[in-house]
Amino acid sequence: TIERRRGKRIAAMGIYRDPVRSSHGHFVKASGLRWISLMLLAPVPWAGRVWALPFLSALAPSERFCRERSQRHKKLTDWARQLILQARRWLPGRDIVLVGDSGFAALELLAALTRHRITGITRLRLDAALYDPAPPRLPGTNGRPRTKGARKPNL
Repeated sequence: TIERRRGKRIAAMGIYRDPVRSSHGHFVKASGLRWISLMLLAPVPWAGRVWALPFLSALAPSERFCRERSQRHKKLTDWARQLILQARRWLPGRDIVLVGDSGFAALELLAALTRHRITGITRLRLDAALYDPAPPRLPGTNGRPRTKGARKPNL
C-alpha cells in the first residue's frame, strides 16, 4: 500500500509505481510511504461480507532512504518473508494461506514459505516454467544436488 504523504519531515518517502492508476501500457508514479500489511480475512455477519482486517504492518522504506542512512536496503519480498514468518511464530498450529499479487511471485519467498508449511498463492506469468520438487538425493551420489525436478506442462 502506498500512503501518499509529502513534506520535508517525511523522511522514508520514496517514488513507487502506483498499482491502482497504472496499467500494462501506462506507468504512473506516486510518492509517499510504502507499507506492507498482513490481513486476516474475517466474515463480518452484520456487514454481509468478508473484511480484510490488518493485524501486522511494516514500513518498507525506499532505497534512497536506506542509502542516505548507510543502511542495508531490504526488498519488498524480504519484508514480506519477515512478516509472514512472524505470523507463523505467533500461530504455530494454524494453516496460513498467503495471497499476494505478482510482486510476491519470487522463488526465494515461495521457497521460504514452503519450508515453514505456509501456502502461497500469487499470480504467475503465462510463460512461467513450472517444475516438480527436486527428487530426494540418493546416498553415494556425486555432484551438486538437484534443485528442481521434471518440468510440468505450460499453463
